[in-house]
Amino acid sequence: MNSKKLAITMAVMLTPLITPYQTSARELPNIVLIMADDLGYRELGSYGQEKIKTPHLDQLAKDGMKFTRNYSGNAVCAPSRCVLMTGKHPGHAWVRNNSEVKPEGQRPIPDSELTIAEVLKQIGYKTGAFGKWGLGAPASVGDPVNQGFDRFFGYNCQRHAHSYYPSYLWDNTKRIQLNNNPPVFGHAKFPKDADPNDPKVYDQFKGADYAPDRINKQALEFIKRNKNKPFFLYYPTIIPHVALHVPDEELKPYLAQKWNDPPFSKANGYGYTPHFTPRAAYAAMISRMDRYIGNVLQLLDELKLSDDTIVIFTSDNGTTHLKQEVDYDFFQSVTPLRGLKGSLYEGGIRVPLIVKWPEKVKPDSTSDYVTGLEDWMPTLLELIGHQEATPQNTDGISIAPTLLGTSQDSRAFLYREFSGYGGQQAVWLGDYKGIRTNMLRKNNKSPLAIQLYNLKDDIAESNDISQDNPEVVARIRSIMAKQHVPSEQFPFGPIDNQK
Repeated sequence: MNSKKLAITMAVMLTPLITPYQTSARELPNIVLIMADDLGYRELGSYGQEKIKTPHLDQLAKDGMKFTRNYSGNAVCAPSRCVLMTGKHPGHAWVRNNSEVKPEGQRPIPDSELTIAEVLKQIGYKTGAFGKWGLGAPASVGDPVNQGFDRFFGYNCQRHAHSYYPSYLWDNTKRIQLNNNPPVFGHAKFPKDADPNDPKVYDQFKGADYAPDRINKQALEFIKRNKNKPFFLYYPTIIPHVALHVPDEELKPYLAQKWNDPPFSKANGYGYTPHFTPRAAYAAMISRMDRYIGNVLQLLDELKLSDDTIVIFTSDNGTTHLKQEVDYDFFQSVTPLRGLKGSLYEGGIRVPLIVKWPEKVKPDSTSDYVTGLEDWMPTLLELIGHQEATPQNTDGISIAPTLLGTSQDSRAFLYREFSGYGGQQAVWLGDYKGIRTNMLRKNNKSPLAIQLYNLKDDIAESNDISQDNPEVVARIRSIMAKQHVPSEQFPFGPIDNQK
């Protein structure tokens, strides 16, 4: 038995079997954790979206608790997922930026990292992941089947997931061929000299076998196979990350809106697959995702599992900054927040969070408690009565009291750092937020300068009040210095040698 498994086993042995947080019908509740890909803060109806229809997720919010100050693990895919899986914030997490491994996959989390799936599996859960992984190439130590998941189906590699009509998906360690001949490349180019106003030209970017359909089906099968035992279903859907790929039947309701929707032909040579009606396509993709989630919720009802299942929905980061493909102004995807994907300003990292657990979490409730993806490791372990299995080096805090309707002290702080997109560092301290930007830009003469915002009064982060609050800035500077541990894999020059 390796040291990691021994640590889990010892923690579980010290944990009581039953606590007041557990349901009476089962020893352990099921857990369904759904994470969208690049979904913005206001792209659900329950968060104020007016153009995109998300009836199932809106109902989930009515049935559970909606959080208004929830933060993804980081501003892009892989590091955000690492925070979720390991419970460590970006200053301690192993993966701190996207880092591709050829020919397929991302830099792996090592075997020494303890994932939430490994802990839950040791407790007695059947574990399955369905969607996009991004934390270790196939057959590496970071492969999901080597990080605690009994079953994996989907995309191992983030770049591979740029196509919704690929030639294959992974079923554990086997490639499953899809009926896309040829597959549609996620960064396909518009034909030379073709007319961008001719809708027929875009037919070549449509496939036959839509991968998210396959993934949803396998997620449902996992629930059916494990209906009589506790299961952890991790569902990191690839929607709505571009490319803009969606079946034509999903487009019809939005085409009927007759929006002003100019084609995206990638005329400037940058971006993902062209689409004739990009606004309709983006809305349709989110509605398709909503329907997949509805399938999961309906199956739980049919199998009479809903009362014994904790359902969590969130996103890995904010809306993409590729405006020609995703018109975030038209949809008001993050309004009035500042920033988009890749940014530690609010629009890039404040994302939806909805939690449902019948008879435990108050329906149609809202919380402004500050929470992040690192909190789900300790929160779930407390909710299921195994809090002693929480790794000692986790950075998350349990938000079980908030979910269960009891008082909870405000968190001391929330910390984020990101060496990508110019280099950034941020701390949330009560109503205050301190942020450093462009830390790695050569023309930045003050890479350690801190901007300060009062989010209670200035959610748009438009008025820097750092000069008027030197004591708050000093506290935030101290937290930034203490929470960053240098990483050989992801160096961050300005703060690696900071005293």
